[in-house]
Amino acid sequence: MSSSDLKLKLFRQIDLLEKSKLEQLYGILLNFLNKEDDTEEWSLLSKNQQDAILKAMDEMNTIEGISNTDLIDKYRKKYA
Repeated sequence: MSSSDLKLKLFRQIDLLEKSKLEQLYGILLNFLNKEDDTEEWSLLSKNQQDAILKAMDEMNTIEGISNTDLIDKYRKKYA
């Protein structure tokens, strides 16, 4: 498969993503492009920290979490 075929295939798949998945992919892609090896940082985290991050990612993917905007609004009202 040529480079242009790969780019086109990626574009088509990305174009079909929901906004939340697109934002997640954007973050992953930026991390990939800006960092040569990010596994070192991951390995420095404790098992509990790694598990918490993985759980949060699962919650984001299944929309069990609360949006950043809703969370900020909640605490602005509480502490304003």
